[in-house]
Amino acid sequence: MPMSVMAALAKAMSKFRLAVVQLHVTKVKADNLSRAQKLVKEAAGQGAKVVVLPECFNSPYGTNFFTEYAEKIPGPSTQVLSEAAKENAVYLVGGSIPEEDGGKLYNTCPVFSPDGTLLLKHRKIHLFDIDVPGKIRFQESETLSPGNSFSVFDTPFCKIGVGICYDMRFAELAQIYTKRGCQLLVYPGAFNMTTGPAHWELLQRGRAVDNQVYVATASPARDETASYVAWGHSTVVNPWGEVITKAGPEEAVVYADIDLQYLSEVRQQIPISSQRRTDLYSTSAAIEG
Repeated sequence: MPMSVMAALAKAMSKFRLAVVQLHVTKVKADNLSRAQKLVKEAAGQGAKVVVLPECFNSPYGTNFFTEYAEKIPGPSTQVLSEAAKENAVYLVGGSIPEEDGGKLYNTCPVFSPDGTLLLKHRKIHLFDIDVPGKIRFQESETLSPGNSFSVFDTPFCKIGVGICYDMRFAELAQIYTKRGCQLLVYPGAFNMTTGPAHWELLQRGRAVDNQVYVATASPARDETASYVAWGHSTVVNPWGEVITKAGPEEAVVYADIDLQYLSEVRQQIPISSQRRTDLYSTSAAIEG
């Protein structure tokens, strides 16, 4: 292949469209699944190659709902996602669903390839156990067990690392994913009306600028009548730390054109990876998985 063709091909592969689906989640699982399917199709129609759904997209978010809505993987919800990925030829980051396995429940993100294959499932590593007096108390550990593995998958464009919601607060996870070659980090998440306005965008911009990567988050749409009210505002941030797209509180699909050439220029201009003082400090994984 002539060099000019190879260069053109490399340039073409250095850009791809990402879609984030901010789904309005109801108590009716079948409705959630069919609307997710419809919006994945809409996103693919707009040229998206990677589509991200929100945390807990097939059920309401709450410890009292997890047992009732939990499924095996593979199961009915992941079957719908597999078909949606295949029909639309997209990489589908399936938000998260309550997963039952061996008598335990997990908050799990399944990821599918454009041929419908399950590439990985990320079980939320850091459980959301918080108590802000007078504002919000939530204890995922009352019903859920934590996952114990890292989740990175390959696409023809770049490697992508997956975390769920509270995982985003832990800078080490993003550092390990970046060390492993990820250029995009995706976090399906459901911050609330206390933590959302305070930290949602701040954390995404922090992870992006610290690691010189793109960061995308997918939240459920805001439903004031729900027992847990999500902040919404699904976002994509570039490696310079700029917000390049952001949803409002309502159901929407937002798009971002991910430019890996731009990412590489940012890393050349401010070469933190080569200037890191690994003789003094480092972040390392305790496990290889």
